[in-house]
Amino acid sequence: MYNKFRHKRNYQGPIEAVILDWAGTTMDHGCMAPAVVFVDVFEKEGVPITMEEARIPMGARKDVHIKQITEIDTVKKRWKEKFERDPNQDDVNRMFQNFIPLQLECLSNYSQLIPGTKKIVDELKSRGMKIGSTTGYLTDMVKINLEDGKKQGYEPDSTVCASDVPQGRPYPYMCLLNAINLGVTSVEACVKVDDTIPGIKEGLNAGMWTIGLATSGNEIGLPLDEMKALPKAEFETKRAKAYKKMYQCGAHYVVDSIADMLPCIDSIQQRINQGDRP
Repeated sequence: MYNKFRHKRNYQGPIEAVILDWAGTTMDHGCMAPAVVFVDVFEKEGVPITMEEARIPMGARKDVHIKQITEIDTVKKRWKEKFERDPNQDDVNRMFQNFIPLQLECLSNYSQLIPGTKKIVDELKSRGMKIGSTTGYLTDMVKINLEDGKKQGYEPDSTVCASDVPQGRPYPYMCLLNAINLGVTSVEACVKVDDTIPGIKEGLNAGMWTIGLATSGNEIGLPLDEMKALPKAEFETKRAKAYKKMYQCGAHYVVDSIADMLPCIDSIQQRINQGDRP
């Protein structure tokens, strides 16, 4: 009789950690810093790309991001018209080396915290949650983010960048290394928050709860003042598209920005208490 039953083991403790992205999630509204540099790097190659093309792989490790831009059909076509051949790995390597100093130079220009970041993080910490972070930036780049964030009162307990793990997003390794650094009981006790599709997939692949941020980051892709200046109808169209895209990729929750995520945290905790799993 008993062999007809299968027993499941569910985590029913508190949320122990919230793992946040950087650009577009906690600072740099619109995720501008990497996007403008990708445009600049391709411009210097004589193959201009649009801001929309630059954003398509956003969330990936930056060298991988450049390679994925070269694989976009429209970009590949322009490259072939310019050089009479397809882009190759040597091109990607060269552009990435050009990307690094340009990115380092401009990061602090886009390092203002997104409204609500410090308030939400302080509230999460007051509830006993630890704060982790992941990023497609490399070590020297995220060091600048950390310094600029600390000046504004934001300092995560753990930061893992793409160069710390074998593969960046959407692989789960940065989230998992955060879980190790933070000493969490289970990945089911963790929430991953991100403004990019690869970042949401990173959290899902790590077995964590996920919250997508639809308007503060890459999906709308505008600084706060420019986003607020959009005609209402245009903003709502862009917003609805971002929500749909994030839910379709598997996000458990989607809100506008980090300032709106506390009800999601409360809901996740309630679901954990009821025996739900990510």
